[in-house]
Amino acid sequence: MAILKADTDKRQAGKPAFLVSEGQGPVDTGMDFALLVLDADQTHTMECEKETAILLMQGRGAVSVGSETRDMQRDSFFHEDPSCVLISPGGAVKIEAADASEWALVQTTSNADFGSKWFRPDQVRSEKRGAGTMQETSTRVVRTIFDYSNTPESNLVLGEVINYPGKWSSYSPHHHAQPEIYHYRFLPEQGFGAGFCGDDVYKVEHGDTLLVPGGRVHPQTAAPGYAMYYIWAIRHQPEEPYTGPTFLPEHTWVMEDDAVVFPDRRS
Repeated sequence: MAILKADTDKRQAGKPAFLVSEGQGPVDTGMDFALLVLDADQTHTMECEKETAILLMQGRGAVSVGSETRDMQRDSFFHEDPSCVLISPGGAVKIEAADASEWALVQTTSNADFGSKWFRPDQVRSEKRGAGTMQETSTRVVRTIFDYSNTPESNLVLGEVINYPGKWSSYSPHHHAQPEIYHYRFLPEQGFGAGFCGDDVYKVEHGDTLLVPGGRVHPQTAAPGYAMYYIWAIRHQPEEPYTGPTFLPEHTWVMEDDAVVFPDRRS
């Protein structure tokens, strides 16, 4: 199974709940993925044995890496771009929550030594993709926090997608050699969608996590009425970094500005 259903029993304030672990099944993505919930005025410290990205999902707190401290705040991951810090192995981190907050942690084995790299909301590449094509059925917001273009020393790629209600993302259908993790949230929370992983299709709900092996085609869709947010994390492969997807050629026509679709299309 490539889908991990939400398990709130694993989540305890002040302690990371690891949903995915590098080197372990059901699909080895080469990454660890954890959620960290902190109550107001709670502090979490950690020594990063691996390369580690810490993404603020919502709330307010101060993050210290070495001698540098930065304040982060985010009221809504649906409506606001993210703040994030990426730390090379050996770094020490302290997170001090000013309010109740939630953080996502992505880790992978690395020999890189780049210290720490900080990403403010105004530094995140936020794009509205799909607009003006396919009758707006694939209009979505794609936020790329860091990738090979701006952080080639990292073994990771990290971003977010806001899937508009009733629309598609990761579209047109595509694949890439590198494994990927999707972690979902919905607005309202009782929402649902569908995540494709090759020929398998999974119902995805609030708090679920989809593991996509390298090479699998993986479009996504949200049910009408429900906005779908997901974190996406990719692990570069040795000698084969992720620089972009490969689209299925039989479906690329739908992305053309002058593509004709039903009801205008007749054959």
